[in-house]
Amino acid sequence: MIAFANLAVIKKGQLAYIVINRPEQRNALTKETLGEITEALEDIRKDETVACLIFTGKGNKSFAAGADIGQLREKSTLDALSPTGMQDVYNLIESFEKPTIAMINGYALGGGCELAMACDIRVASTTAKLGLPELNLSIIPSAGGTQRLVRIVGKGKALEMILMGKVIDAEEAHRIGLVSEVTKPEDLEEKVEEVAGQILSKGPLAVKLAKIAVNLGSDVDMKTGLMIEKLAQAVLFSSEDKREGTTAFLEKRKPEYQGR
Repeated sequence: MIAFANLAVIKKGQLAYIVINRPEQRNALTKETLGEITEALEDIRKDETVACLIFTGKGNKSFAAGADIGQLREKSTLDALSPTGMQDVYNLIESFEKPTIAMINGYALGGGCELAMACDIRVASTTAKLGLPELNLSIIPSAGGTQRLVRIVGKGKALEMILMGKVIDAEEAHRIGLVSEVTKPEDLEEKVEEVAGQILSKGPLAVKLAKIAVNLGSDVDMKTGLMIEKLAQAVLFSSEDKREGTTAFLEKRKPEYQGR
């Protein structure tokens, strides 16, 4: 385990957990916490033994209850335009080359919900609550919330949640596609590791390129997106992993991927 002031990084086999460790403040996200997340991401990126990254919060009440309101009150126009703000950190998470999972163990509000949306997959406890209530403070979601929520659940539902400051439970989040799995609190870690295991059974190079194709393709026109997809496939067609995957299928055995 690597301990920071506001979070911990815990390794478990091929998995790394980034645990926001401010339970007394409902794991609210300070600028210091965001800096530590950036540092942890760089460490995990370089660690070849880690194949999947999981975000969660300390305790059983909160994943991350949003930005620290005390710090938020003091922010100025220039702070919103800072290249090292919450939006930029979450962009790093979305584009992270290894698959990411949000293990939502409680409240995921504001910046906490936006953190979960920056991850590839979201798995929630039945006790989880998700929402973007920023308009209650006369600000808007600005760490990707107005953009990622629309892409995940659609414009109508996104506007409903944002304009009303609506906080929804895990079942509703699952119904609208905001989370992919819901499970009992005591089964949450096991379910997340089951999801991670399914990803890790695939060719790691294919996982990496699938993320690139989906993330880049979703922001461009269809013709450009299809070309991104085609180029990603061209790389995979010449890979050792493709040869191993197809050979293992024909030989009816489990593939042994090398990420090459």
